[in-house]
Amino acid sequence: MRLDMTLALRYALFAAIATLANLLAQEGVLDAGPGLPYRLYLAMAVGTLVGLYVKYVLDKRYIFAYRTRDAAHDLRTFILYAASGAFTTIVFWGSELGAYHLVGTHAARIAGAIVGLAIGYWIKYRLDRRFAFAPAGAAAG
Repeated sequence: MRLDMTLALRYALFAAIATLANLLAQEGVLDAGPGLPYRLYLAMAVGTLVGLYVKYVLDKRYIFAYRTRDAAHDLRTFILYAASGAFTTIVFWGSELGAYHLVGTHAARIAGAIVGLAIGYWIKYRLDRRFAFAPAGAAAG
C-alpha cells in the first residue's frame, strides 16, 4: 500500500511538473507573437509537445522504470506514449478552450487547462501502463 501511495505522489508531482512546463511554453509563445494569427492554438500545440516530452522522460524512468533497448525501441515507445495521449489531449484542449470561451479570461483558460490536464493524466496513466510501458509480450502490438 505504501508503495502505491509513493507511486501516486510521484506521478502527481510529475504531472504537475509537465503541466507547468506546458503552461510556461504556452505563455512563451503567447508573449513572443502578440500579432500572430491563431496564436492561442499554436501556443497550445507547443505547450502540449513540451509537456508530452517532459512527462515521457519522467514517466519512463521514475514511474515505470522502463528501459529501452536502443534508439529505435525508444522511438517506438515514445510513439505509443504519444498515441495514448491523443484522446487525453482532446480532453485537455476541450477543457482549456471550453473554460476560455465560457468565461473569456486568461485565468479561466489556465484553470480549464489544469483541470483538463489532471483528468487527462489520470486516464493516461492507465493507458501507458497497459500499452506504452507494458512488459514485453503483455500488450498487443
